[in-house]
This record gives sequence, structure tokens and C-alpha cells, in this order.
Amino acid sequence: MRTADGMGSAEEKPVAGSGRPTSRDVARLAGVSHTAVSFVFNGRAAGNLSPATQERIRQAAARLGYRPDPVARGLRRSRTAVIGLVTDEIASSPFAGRLLRGAMDTAWADEHLVLTVDSGGDPAKEDAAVAELLDRRVDGIIYAAMSLRSVRVPEGLHRTHSVLANCLPEDDSLPAVIPAERAGGRTAARLLLEQGHRRLAVVGGNDDIASVERLRGFRDALRAEGVTVPRDWIVRTGGEISGGYEGATRLLDGALPGSRPTGIFTYNDRVAAGVLHAATRLGIAVPEDLSVVGYDDQEHMAAHLTPPLTTVALPHRAMGEAAARLLLDSIGTGRTPPATVRRLACPVISRASVGPAPTR
Repeated sequence: MRTADGMGSAEEKPVAGSGRPTSRDVARLAGVSHTAVSFVFNGRAAGNLSPATQERIRQAAARLGYRPDPVARGLRRSRTAVIGLVTDEIASSPFAGRLLRGAMDTAWADEHLVLTVDSGGDPAKEDAAVAELLDRRVDGIIYAAMSLRSVRVPEGLHRTHSVLANCLPEDDSLPAVIPAERAGGRTAARLLLEQGHRRLAVVGGNDDIASVERLRGFRDALRAEGVTVPRDWIVRTGGEISGGYEGATRLLDGALPGSRPTGIFTYNDRVAAGVLHAATRLGIAVPEDLSVVGYDDQEHMAAHLTPPLTTVALPHRAMGEAAARLLLDSIGTGRTPPATVRRLACPVISRASVGPAPTR
């Protein structure tokens, strides 16, 4: 007996058994050939099957809980629908979740899984991780770094579709997606300049690309307004809370209100936390007497400082999304993308640590 929609009645529904339902089970339930089912799930139905037949096959698959075998489909397409993600120390960074989630969600939307390996920054482990992923025939690999830097391209990345995230290849051989750090520095300066600040300082930073680019951008914006930062108001004290405390104390302790900075741009949110701590100890109110701008928008920190921190956000999720999209497009077309650098905007997260410059 067959119902009006062309499907078998509930009593006649085939039972696939306790094992996984197959495409032949779907064909029997839908009353079509096995080839017709293959057309629907291999993207070849248009022009070969009527819309009504396609819908009948999909309904049968839904009733049976049928899903195409990804391994078999991958063998037919010479793909595995898996991409690798090799990181240095990103799994231990506070931003790991954002970058990984961006890559994983983008891959999932394209019916790909992400296999992640953290090398701990060991070059030998990186090479071994890439080799293992290649042995597993992943469709491509993203290499991601915890902080923006130039990297030695792990051995084997040139043998497959590859994209770098939050790092640059030393040999300029692969495409990369990174934050627009210099533009972020300009943004931070404009936040303070728009509030009337002219006595500005920079606290924190390391000998790395991010520190250099953020300071360049900061100076770009100040130069356009005829403002300069005194040499001794650029205090390089690393990237931790202790460095922020040390640098701010050096700038603020004992200085009269008219001779100290009214605005401080920090290397990151941890440094900003140290600056806020020093200001509190010295009786300097933020933002009434001193404005502070962080960088990163570190989760579970920036919004919970006192006062909540205005900061320039690193686009970690967007980097994961963009790197995965670039990789998947390369896999889909079979063409290697040019070894160009894509820079993603660093948006402002406005909170309460920036206010008008004091008049005194």
C-alpha cells in the first residue's frame, strides 16, 4: 500500500536493522533507484531528477535517519572533509576559544571538521604534527600563533593547501590573516585625542611586531594633530600586570598633575590592569584625572576591571573565520591562493576608563 505522497505507509516502512541505514535503504523507501539517491546526496540532482522526486528521497532519508558516509564520499572526491589546525601555544592563551571557534564554525558550515594539534611552540613537534595531519589526508592546514610574529613555516605545509593565522611566514611563501595592528594603534590615539588629551604616554610592550606596529599607529595619529610623546614617556615593561604597575608608577609617582600624562595607551589589557592598580594606589582617579586604553579585550578581565576598561579588541574569532574561509575556498577551487597578507580591523570596545582630559 502506498500513501498519497508516494511514500510507504508507516506499517510498510523498511527497517534498516540496528546498523546504520544505507543509501539502498533510502532508495527502497522512496521507491527510486540507488542512482537517484546518489544524485541527491552528491549534488547532481538538478537536471537529472524532478523536484518532487528529490523531495521524496530527502523525506525517506529523514525518516530513516540516513546520513551520507563521509569517508566514502571523501574517497570519491579525493577529500576527507577534515582540515588541520596546528598552533604554537594558542590552546593555553585566553583568546584560544575565539580563534578556534571561528575556524570550527566556518568549517562546520562547509561540512568540514577541524582536527587541532598544539605543539607548545616546539619546532620539531610542529613538523611532526604537520606530517601526522598529512598522513591522515586532511584537505588543508591552518597554522595559528598565540601572538603576532614572524614564524618558520613548519615542514610540510607547502605540500597541501595552507593558511597562517595571527602570524607571518618568514619566507613570505603562504597567505596570512593577521590583525591590523597599526590601524589599532591609530584608533587608540584618536580615542584619547577626541577627549582633549595631549599629554600622552605608552606603557608596556615587548620586542615584537605587535608592539612596533601599535606604537607606529599611535604616533601616526598624534603626528597628524601635532602631538608628540616624550621619549621617557614610552615605557617598555613587557606584557604582564606587574609591568603595567611598574611603568605607571614610574610615570605618575611624585609627578605634579600638570606635568604627568593625562592619558596612557597600554600594550594589552593585563598591562592596563597594572596601570589602574598603580593609579588607585597613588590616589589618581580614572577617568577623571587619567584615561587608560587597553588592547586585546581579554575575556573575563577587561569588562571586570575598576573602572571597566576601554580597549581595542583583537579580532581572534574573525581571524579564525577568515583563515578557514580562505583555506576552504582554496580547497574547493583546487587553486593555491597568492601569498598575500589580509589585515582585519581591530574594533573599539568603549567602557568607562576614558574621559575628557582634566583642565588643570
